[in-house]
Amino acid sequence: MTQYDRLYVQFIYYFNFERDYFECHEVMEELWLEEGRDPLYQGLLQVAVGLYHYRNGNPNGSVKLFTAGLEKLNGFGGIELGIDLKRLREDSERYLDKLHKREKEPFEFYDLDIRIVDDRLVQAVEALRQHPPEEHGEEN
Repeated sequence: MTQYDRLYVQFIYYFNFERDYFECHEVMEELWLEEGRDPLYQGLLQVAVGLYHYRNGNPNGSVKLFTAGLEKLNGFGGIELGIDLKRLREDSERYLDKLHKREKEPFEFYDLDIRIVDDRLVQAVEALRQHPPEEHGEEN
C-alpha cells in the first residue's frame, strides 16, 4: 500500500485546487531535497514554476522551466506516484508549444490539472481540501 509523503500531497493540493504555484515550489523543493533530488520531483516542481512565471508575466522564464521540467519528466512512465504523468507531459508540451508561438498567437494564462489515478492519493488530497494546511513556513 502506497503511503504518499505529506509534502507531495500538499503539492498536488496546491497545484490542482489552490492554483498556488509558489507554494507548489516551496513544498516540492523541500521534498526534493529530503528525497535525494529525485528528477521526477524536480520535473513536477519545474512545471509548477513554469505556470507561476507565465501567470506573473515572465514568458521566457516559463519556457525555460517547462523545457527543463519536460526533459526530466520524459524519463518516466505514464503513471507515476499515483498521477497520470503521461497526460501532464502532453498538457505541458502543448503549453510550451503555445509559449513558443505566443508572439504571433498570444494566449491568456490557464491552469493545468494533474489527473490523480490512485484512490488513496485522491483521499489524501481531499482530506487537505477539508482541512487546508497552513501556509508553508508557518508550521510549528
